[in-house]
Amino acid sequence: MKTKTLTLTKEQIETLSHQLSIYEATSVAYGYYRYKLNPGSITAYHSLKVVFQGEQAIAYAKQFESEFIESAGSDEVGTGDYFGRVVVCAALVSQKDISLLKDLTIMDSKGLNDDQIIKIAPKLMQQLTYSVLVLDNVTYNRVHKTMNLNAIKANLHQKAYDHLKRKAGYLPQLCVVDQFMDPKRYYQVLSNDYAITHLTFATKAENKYPAVACASIIARYTFLQALDQLSEHVGFKLPKGSGATVDTQAKALLKKSPDVDFKEIAKLHFKNTQRIFNQ
Repeated sequence: MKTKTLTLTKEQIETLSHQLSIYEATSVAYGYYRYKLNPGSITAYHSLKVVFQGEQAIAYAKQFESEFIESAGSDEVGTGDYFGRVVVCAALVSQKDISLLKDLTIMDSKGLNDDQIIKIAPKLMQQLTYSVLVLDNVTYNRVHKTMNLNAIKANLHQKAYDHLKRKAGYLPQLCVVDQFMDPKRYYQVLSNDYAITHLTFATKAENKYPAVACASIIARYTFLQALDQLSEHVGFKLPKGSGATVDTQAKALLKKSPDVDFKEIAKLHFKNTQRIFNQ
């Protein structure tokens, strides 16, 4: 049975529901509704994804296929790296940006190498409206004593959207967070929600929403730049990641510069710290 998946607005999902009222509706986990056609079905999810199964269902999808949905997306980088800053970016993708995204073949930053990131990110930053927040290591280590990593990320994402709203003058209806915690808990840990309460949360969102992929690329580029600056500051090429190679490089750094202050360059709660200093 043929299947088509589209991202719609809430208004479009409501319009579709009215059109489908002649069919039997059932509830669906994490969704608005599922209408059973004969044969096939149409299922609308809270992520704003709508799945059309069957020829009859796909016929309903055609009315929405030519419509572009403006969206914003946010993603974070650096949370799994022992050295370096935590970076969060929120980016807005509008109709005028479509041709650029097609030309650059936008995808999640984790699927691109550093050279590709360095080539693509400046073009996105020149074209898109975006907001980047960079949390330095001293502040990170202080805040982490009373706030866990997910809470830190939630507050950075929310603040990035607030900055984006100020720069663009508005936020689109579809604003997607690459989900890292339960949405209800996300709002509970915020110090300030900035009156932004319509966010959509989706796992692996960077592979589904171009705005999130763009945010991911810009965040990664900013992270790499910041890591280079830290490396220059300590006179040592700081490695990415948090594995055994990082431990080896960190010990080499200590041997070269015994007085280097790790709270300025590293996330001290990582297990690397114990392995580096206790062995």
